[in-house]
Amino acid sequence: MSEIPGAAQLFDELDKKLMVYLRDGRTLIGILRSVDQFANLVLHRTIERIHVGKQYGDIDRGVILIRGENVVLLGEIDEDKDVMNGLTEVSFEEILEAQRIEQENHQEQENLRAKFMKERGLQYTAEIGPDDMY
Repeated sequence: MSEIPGAAQLFDELDKKLMVYLRDGRTLIGILRSVDQFANLVLHRTIERIHVGKQYGDIDRGVILIRGENVVLLGEIDEDKDVMNGLTEVSFEEILEAQRIEQENHQEQENLRAKFMKERGLQYTAEIGPDDMY
């Protein structure tokens, strides 16, 4: 590991498989091909991995450019230990449907909370989600 501070440390990760967690809640997995002084990343052979409960699905994204300001967390994936213990892989159609249902259930719960609070004369502020942040 180099002792170079900041984004320059990412140069050690070139051509390695990384998992990148983004500010909007998405998880991307791909091979790091390029990085600059702003920690902007170019990933190759990228997939977007979606988790819902004990299931996950992958969507091919190809080559993708990620602005450094959107990266929350990144780390190298050990190919030898890339095992999804306890999780079941499903098709991307199935995982998108499961994600849609999960989001609808969450919205229904938020609506019930708001109604409950309004009936008691209180103002309810929903949790700030990734879509509401910017």
